[in-house]
Amino acid sequence: MIPKTLQMLLGHSNIGITMNLYIHTTEEEEKKEIDLVAETLMVM
Repeated sequence: MIPKTLQMLLGHSNIGITMNLYIHTTEEEEKKEIDLVAETLMVM
């Protein structure tokens, strides 16, 4: 789900509330992001 859409559906006035309460990452997602950053840095 798109966080901004979730914010609207839940009626939060601030996206930070939605992100802090409902958006969580998994170890697998964190590893993918770390790998993407590492790839990007190697290209430079």
